[in-house]
Amino acid sequence: MKAIGLYRYLPIEDEHSLVDVYVDRPQTSSRDLLVAVQAISVNPVDTKVRAPKPGDTSREEKARILGWDAAGEVLAVGAEVEHYAVGDRVYYAGDITRPGSYCQMQPVDERIVGRMPKSLDYQQAAALPLTGLTAWEALFDRLEISPRGDDAGKSILIIGGAGGVGSIAVQLASKLAGLKVIASASRTRSGIWVKRMGARHLVNHRNDLHRELRDLYIESVDYILCLNDTDQHWRAMASAIAPQGKICSIVDNKEPLQLNLLKSKSATFSWEFMFTRAMYQTPDMIRQQEILNEISRLIDRGKLTTTVNQVMEPINAANLREAHRLVEGGRTIGKIVLSGWE
Repeated sequence: MKAIGLYRYLPIEDEHSLVDVYVDRPQTSSRDLLVAVQAISVNPVDTKVRAPKPGDTSREEKARILGWDAAGEVLAVGAEVEHYAVGDRVYYAGDITRPGSYCQMQPVDERIVGRMPKSLDYQQAAALPLTGLTAWEALFDRLEISPRGDDAGKSILIIGGAGGVGSIAVQLASKLAGLKVIASASRTRSGIWVKRMGARHLVNHRNDLHRELRDLYIESVDYILCLNDTDQHWRAMASAIAPQGKICSIVDNKEPLQLNLLKSKSATFSWEFMFTRAMYQTPDMIRQQEILNEISRLIDRGKLTTTVNQVMEPINAANLREAHRLVEGGRTIGKIVLSGWE
């Protein structure tokens, strides 16, 4: 089958960083679905895994297949599969410890797969799984915000509101949880996008965020979701969080975080990593299936909207290299999706 893979970890400008390959039909386990991939989207995790690492000159013997966002049709099911049948239309982010979605057929554990929204096509659905799961887990599991509206009226600062995760997090926080959303955006276009997603106020994360909030007469916020440079914004977050407030980040830090800045406020800090449940086979792994199915219901009821903002056709190495280049540039709005095979 056709796939796009890598043998060496190279800068995206190198034409060998991602290459068109043919690989064998994948083997499946008893809990797996075999999915015919129709559309994929690109996330920062894709570029981070692909990028060269200092001092690492390793070479893969077999092409490594990346990609952790897909929508497609179930071709086959394992003996222990309970929730899906051949022909079902599904979407999922997958498992970072297994080969990814840059291929025509992919095995994926049914417990982390959701039914596609009935109102969306494959392109629109492929934009949602990784970012939807990340935003949902960050807001409702890590920050412990009520998805039923019990915390309605409280405030949240979402740093990096126009990206893939930000675009769905703004919607979930405003339209589902009923929070007052202050989102950061550094350009006019991204600000317009974030407002469209449901943000009430805008701040610029290129400036001092706490000062930006004070300019809006907002002294503190109940929650902060950091999707852009934890190191850069740490002091501003510690300053802006309300007493007994909660902060969550999805962005790795490079410098030690001074957690003592949160002590006097009894504030909470947590990480969100969407792959945790699949990576560690946690007992609640099937929760991701449930979340994706709930997102589908919200999409079909018109409560949420897809975050796709650019579609490339077909799925091949050249288009994926361009998508990686755009994502690495850090100026994308919403999600970039690729669909169709040559």
